[in-house]
Amino acid sequence: MKPTSVVLGLCLAGLLAACSNVPYAKRTSDRLAAYTAAAGAPVKSFRFFSPLYSWEPLSDTQLVVYTKPKEAYLLDLEACVNLQITNGIGLTSNLGQVEVRFDRVITGRPRIPCVISQIRPIDVPHLKAVQQAQRKIEEDPRPATSGAK
Repeated sequence: MKPTSVVLGLCLAGLLAACSNVPYAKRTSDRLAAYTAAAGAPVKSFRFFSPLYSWEPLSDTQLVVYTKPKEAYLLDLEACVNLQITNGIGLTSNLGQVEVRFDRVITGRPRIPCVISQIRPIDVPHLKAVQQAQRKIEEDPRPATSGAK
């Protein structure tokens, strides 16, 4: 790759990051707060038979997995390598059950297993309400101009 294309790519990435109104750290902490607020009491396991519907890493130690569109779990993990940058994950289970301390999350290469230390079910409707409130935009009317044409 040419040095000019690398510099151009870095400049473009910097410009895109600067375009956001909300800093990345704030968005990340808001997202984590929303999931934590919607998470219920810890459970020992959950049923899981089919491929994951969706998943979202929140940090190196927390992951949300959606088993169905309206069924999600917040998983606390022991430090997990590559969790925030992996393109895919795997989830172990035994006879359709994912259990605390027994099952693991597998990240991309290298396939290092991450032990699940806690599972909390997420109240998805509550989560959606919290996320909608976080998206609320504060509006201020424009000042009236004195010289109308």
